[in-house]
Amino acid sequence: MNESLAVLGFSTTPLELISFALAVTTVLLNIRQNHWAWLFSIASSATYAVVFFDARLYGDSGLQLVFIAASVWGWWQWLRGAGETRLRVTRLTRGGWAWTLAGWGAAYFALSWFLKTYTNTDVPHADAFLTAGSLAGQLLLARKKVENWHVWLAVDVLYVGLYLYKDLHVTAVLYAVFVVLAARGLQSWSKLAKVAA
Repeated sequence: MNESLAVLGFSTTPLELISFALAVTTVLLNIRQNHWAWLFSIASSATYAVVFFDARLYGDSGLQLVFIAASVWGWWQWLRGAGETRLRVTRLTRGGWAWTLAGWGAAYFALSWFLKTYTNTDVPHADAFLTAGSLAGQLLLARKKVENWHVWLAVDVLYVGLYLYKDLHVTAVLYAVFVVLAARGLQSWSKLAKVAA
């Protein structure tokens, strides 16, 4: 699955293409709040873990394993909610924003130090920043917070540049598509949060 092939002038692998398709399906189902998104997220994360490891993006590769665990938890959250009531789309409080940004920052510094010290990656700081941001976005998504889409917009734009730098062109295209889908998700979930307020 790692033999190189050309698609629309980009060098890629069958595994990267499969990961691409699974990831797009995940986000489309997330926008619709369909709980099956979590199954596709698990499959996409498993395949992308291998793709990123081969590209020496160890933070991203390890993040995929965390995403698998977070996806199981997210699936549970979306199906079970808060006890007997279904989880609804809501907004973060100011305190929630503060905790999110503090967690992102702490995870960035820890991951950056780890990747620079213990791996041969050539992009420890970018990998760490985007890995930490992705984790924050995933946790907010699992709790159906509108702001997950803000996080994904920021992270996805930056990932496009990182993946172009790492010659993962198909994945860079995927993240450009994610930017558009995140904007759509933000618009859709913002309306839902207004109705719920």
